[in-house]
Amino acid sequence: MSFYAFIGALEQGFVFGLMVLGVYLTFRILDFPDLTVDGSLPLGAAVSSVCIGAGINPYLSLIPATLAGFCAGAITGLLNTRLKILHLLASILTMIALYSINIRIMGRPNYALLGKPTALDPLTALGLPSWMAAPVLFGAITLLLAFGLIWFTRTELGQAMVATGDNPRMIAALGVNTGNMVVLGVGISNAMVALCGALVAQDQGAADVNMGIGTIVAGLASVIVGETLLGKGQGKGRISRMVWASLAGSVVYRMAIALALSFRIGSFSFSPSDLNLITALIVVAALTVPKLKEAGSRPGHTAA
Repeated sequence: MSFYAFIGALEQGFVFGLMVLGVYLTFRILDFPDLTVDGSLPLGAAVSSVCIGAGINPYLSLIPATLAGFCAGAITGLLNTRLKILHLLASILTMIALYSINIRIMGRPNYALLGKPTALDPLTALGLPSWMAAPVLFGAITLLLAFGLIWFTRTELGQAMVATGDNPRMIAALGVNTGNMVVLGVGISNAMVALCGALVAQDQGAADVNMGIGTIVAGLASVIVGETLLGKGQGKGRISRMVWASLAGSVVYRMAIALALSFRIGSFSFSPSDLNLITALIVVAALTVPKLKEAGSRPGHTAA
């Protein structure tokens, strides 16, 4: 793997770490399988791109993009909690609707930002090399939100949300409205995913209605890889440990993709079209290795 491939993988690991944090929030904290992220990522990209095209500052464009993602997640939560639609189906319905909404926002299937200002411009203007600007900016934003998520889960509201995912009946008996917790949690999750989409669009120079395909798979793969590397953790520091594990999993996942794409034996090599296959293999390995280690550490186990 070349140096620039390494930097590219690091950059993607940081920026998509925002999406991974969102996926971790719904799947691990709220126990809410949410496919809305496949639509909220291009939603954030679309809103930010259109705002930049209208002359709004690139950093300010991140605000409406994030709010749009929150609204998308909140709709999924409302469909589930108020209309009693199964959470998986509710998220699929929102995701399908967002495909049309995103095209409406952009006025076409994609929106180019060529020649438009982006959030990376101020860093390059300060003399930072272009190849370093994106990892620095994305790493700073992702770390800031990671600390923010950890802080939030330690507040009274955050603890109520964690309890909603762990034991909804118990927390409801204590007077907490679990429906509101679900709506808020799924909204926050998709707000982070939409912010990720906005930054990705500014980095790549375009927003596309199909850029969110496979987002949920990549997010889950990163979370599972992180759990395999650092463990799930227990007790008071469980969530903070898992937040950092998810971010580490995001970087390692992107590094593994880059390594796989640079792998070559004779005339055989992987191509970008094999990305889904590579992802499946990574997830299988991440799920299998801990079980093999556990089986190998049992008393009486003998090597074959």
